[in-house]
Amino acid sequence: MLLQQISYPASAFKHAVVYKMLSDGVLQKRLSGKSKAVIFISNPVALVTYLKNQCGITDMDEYIAACLNADLTRSEAIQVSGNSKLKSVRTFKGFLVNCYEPIVATLHGNAITINPVPGSFVFISDYESFFPDTTVTIVGIENPENFRQVHKQQNLFAGLKPLFISRYPQSNDAIKWLQNIPNNYLHFGDLDFSGIHIFFNEYKKWLGARASFFIPPNATDLLLNHGNRALYNRQLHLAPKADDFEEQEIKDLINLLHQQKSVLEQEVFI
Repeated sequence: MLLQQISYPASAFKHAVVYKMLSDGVLQKRLSGKSKAVIFISNPVALVTYLKNQCGITDMDEYIAACLNADLTRSEAIQVSGNSKLKSVRTFKGFLVNCYEPIVATLHGNAITINPVPGSFVFISDYESFFPDTTVTIVGIENPENFRQVHKQQNLFAGLKPLFISRYPQSNDAIKWLQNIPNNYLHFGDLDFSGIHIFFNEYKKWLGARASFFIPPNATDLLLNHGNRALYNRQLHLAPKADDFEEQEIKDLINLLHQQKSVLEQEVFI
């Protein structure tokens, strides 16, 4: 396609690689009218040789297909261009999981048990084929310290079989996975306006009735004893109207935060 003797508007080829190829003489430019210029190939064979020697490209069709491939791997990039960094590739897609009791799941159809030793987590890369037992509740944790020390927060999840997932590093992988499994989701974050915003915009809008927000039964006492008024004041511009929500527990939480004029950071639960 590119090697046919066709001219292209120079204005569409403003790139350092093109300037280098013009300088090296494998591409040519000529005026087309008073103010317009076009770029063309006078010697397709020379261009083929140049692309192979200078860029590692032996097949232009394969190279173009690779550039358009959203799932291109580094090894495939090397095969078509000799350059593993041909385009940005997410080598470590996925998310971290943690638990304080063994969780049964399947990965690529094989039975596995998630049970990290203290001081370690499990990274799920091929999340598309990762399915926990349907009785497991997925608990999304906003803050890294709480995720690291889930064993110190077991009392909060009595009656549940929780598998904890970390919100960090942030990506769309976790929500894509959650949409593909039937398990219930519990959002465990700060009791503040930002936490409510995160829950509704990153999870609830995609998971619907399967998603709920963790509010401890002693929330009033915690706000009285450990609430952060300065953070409440900084987040007032984020405060939603309680009447905008259908969920009574969210209405009650918003009213409680305004009543106490403070918010609660989730590290208090450790």
